[in-house]
Amino acid sequence: MAAIIGLRDGVSTVGGISGCLYSPAKEKVSTRGVYSSRSPLLLRRIRQLLGIGKVKLFFAFCVFFALLFIGSRIGSLIGWNPHYPSSVSSPSRGGYTVLINTWKRNSLLKQAVGHYASCSGADAIRVVWSESDPPSESLKAYLKHIVQSKSQTAHKPNFKFDLNEEDNLNNRFKPIEDPRTDAIFSVDDDVIVPCTTLDFAFTVWQSAPSTMVGFVPRMHWLDVEKDGVAYYKYGGWWSVWWMGTYSMVLSKAAFFHRKYLDFYTYTMPSSIHDYVSRERNCEDIAMSLLVANATGAPPIWVKGKIYEIGSSGISSLNGHSSRRNKCLNDFVSLYGTMPLVSTNLKAVDARHEWFW
Repeated sequence: MAAIIGLRDGVSTVGGISGCLYSPAKEKVSTRGVYSSRSPLLLRRIRQLLGIGKVKLFFAFCVFFALLFIGSRIGSLIGWNPHYPSSVSSPSRGGYTVLINTWKRNSLLKQAVGHYASCSGADAIRVVWSESDPPSESLKAYLKHIVQSKSQTAHKPNFKFDLNEEDNLNNRFKPIEDPRTDAIFSVDDDVIVPCTTLDFAFTVWQSAPSTMVGFVPRMHWLDVEKDGVAYYKYGGWWSVWWMGTYSMVLSKAAFFHRKYLDFYTYTMPSSIHDYVSRERNCEDIAMSLLVANATGAPPIWVKGKIYEIGSSGISSLNGHSSRRNKCLNDFVSLYGTMPLVSTNLKAVDARHEWFW
């Protein structure tokens, strides 16, 4: 009976050795101890598998981007150009008018007209002619033919000369008769902007149609101030690159609303017209000041490669920087204030960028 009582009390007396009390909780603890002794090995195995998976995933991404890069390079070498089904490659209703400023460079004019006629967003092409002799009939016939032959759309761009007998830089901003679009793309006859880049800039302009949108940024900064009079410096491309800011985009390749042609001709102070006529320079600065004064906002610089197919212009002449400085300060004095607004933003077509 003693043995039976001992078992019921949970005490083992077998062999004369007293054992432990039986407890379900102790059993669970002992079982857990067995599991935990194996868990580090299991965790190490899981970590190893995850590590291998990450390496494989990273390797797969590297292979994918390498194939994508090689494919794009091969495509460019064989002349393949993908067409993107977006509003960039199919500009919205209205399109834009290409306003080409030229002077005694018919060979460059032919190249420019032929190129812009091939851009799907070009609704019209207008040539600002500022020579005493009108364009020859053969030149007009050739350009009309090239517009028809180069156009890639069923809707052919309207082509026309805007004739001016006087050689004056103000002519490039005269209002045009019967404009068919609100968007004006002002460009020099020796500047070629690829059509895809141009159409992208047009979509940027559509998002901010009151400002200037262009490809050639410039800047200004306050240099010295004496006796309460501010003096500003005009900065070219290297200044923009170094400082990372700009406040103008030049009208040699820029979009703006057609209303600014009226503002420039009829609203801007006549003293500025006279200044541009006399100095034969700085009409682009005058337009930048005009738009900034009307909007109180900066322009938008579109990142994109453009090509200058002519010889060096007046920007390569000695004393160009000092003349631009003088223009800027003289215009500011005529306005009575500095309307230009600086910014460090630029529009980039993300489809052509590797990293965002």
